[in-house]
Amino acid sequence: MLSLSSRLFLRSHKKLLYQRSLSTCQTLLRDYTPPVPSGPLEGIRVLDLTRVLAGPYCTMMLGDLGADVIKVENPKGGDDTRAWGPPFADNKDPEDTKHGESAYFLCVNRNKKSITVDMKSLGGRQMLHDLVRECDVLVENYLPGKLDSMGLGYKEISKINPKLIYASITGYGQTGPYANRPGYDVIIEAEAGLMHITGEPEGTPVKVGVAITDLTTGLYTHSAILAALIQRGSTGRGQHIDCSLLESQVASLANIASNYLIGGQEAKRMGTSHPSIVPYQVLPTKDSFVMIGTGNDGQFVKLCTRMDLPHICNNPRYKTNADRVKHRKELIRILEDRLEEEDTSFWLEKLTGAGFPFAPINNIEQTFSHPQVIARGLIHEIEHERAGTIKMVGPPVKYSDSQTSIRLPPPLLGAHTKEVLSELLGYSEEKINKLKKEGAINA
Repeated sequence: MLSLSSRLFLRSHKKLLYQRSLSTCQTLLRDYTPPVPSGPLEGIRVLDLTRVLAGPYCTMMLGDLGADVIKVENPKGGDDTRAWGPPFADNKDPEDTKHGESAYFLCVNRNKKSITVDMKSLGGRQMLHDLVRECDVLVENYLPGKLDSMGLGYKEISKINPKLIYASITGYGQTGPYANRPGYDVIIEAEAGLMHITGEPEGTPVKVGVAITDLTTGLYTHSAILAALIQRGSTGRGQHIDCSLLESQVASLANIASNYLIGGQEAKRMGTSHPSIVPYQVLPTKDSFVMIGTGNDGQFVKLCTRMDLPHICNNPRYKTNADRVKHRKELIRILEDRLEEEDTSFWLEKLTGAGFPFAPINNIEQTFSHPQVIARGLIHEIEHERAGTIKMVGPPVKYSDSQTSIRLPPPLLGAHTKEVLSELLGYSEEKINKLKKEGAINA
């Protein structure tokens, strides 16, 4: 309790003390920098045993969401994509004459720490067992049975850490007659229907411009891991996730699959056109192309009005979408003839605000110059140890109360081996040197 003299002092100096307190608070507020919101997966640790694209894409997304991702690589070269080039990034050091980091590797390996481990060595396997005890998720993309033979399969690993989410990405799944076949994006595109429906009607089957089956599988695995983490919150147990390129691609056939399963309708290549909506495709202009889509009868009327073709709207052959699908060829020819009278810039201005979707066919340079891409801050510049300042596409999802971010640049091979072993596992300098001497690591 304050003494009488203290209370009298406070009372007589109340105004002065208030002013000083207010000044101090204002100074603190002026100098205060709010902390960067953490990602929603902060505190989750991922052991990444994947290479190439589907797996690394999945684990990069987990890293973007705040997870601590430890990428395990072969000491002799690391992830295969480190050598996939050109293009390679330029080295900032002019005396560094080896080829730079490959653009392919850089695109799917940010927000990860790299350690080198010889999984065939006894010391390497023991190190991975120790890491498993510290991790929430393990992601791998080896052939079924490969990791089992090294004591790193789910059955063995789940005994070490029953709470671990163990995700396996393969070409064809863990069971079935094709289980032991390796999976490649373009092979699955061919085998699972995608290549059959991609290309011009009279042309040969073609692959999609990016490895879409790999990317889709990475997305499916990513969401499966998130669901398993939520379930672990109620059960206290981890589980094995079995995700394959084949099943991911078949599931992604969407309405094409449903057309066959429900209606017995075999799909065919249709270029950019839509099997059930007309017009909904790329159409030629005087100097290039434009993509136009009318998803309902009202939008079709608006298109005809903007193209100065009012008589088409009232033609009973094109009145409804079903009519337009039936008379597809003749209608498309009419639209093409009109569009080819003017160049693309004319049509982009003419169609703006009409109330139906349309777009130019942008190349990659135009894509990254797109005002909406720029406005959304999708392109990030980060500092890389060898390459200096590099650009990359950032996380495409934004949260209101947390933040996805690029915290770490794509790592150099084995850049974090010593850090992970000493700080996370508590290995002594002597033990690390012993593992290095045995060839289990390359720190």
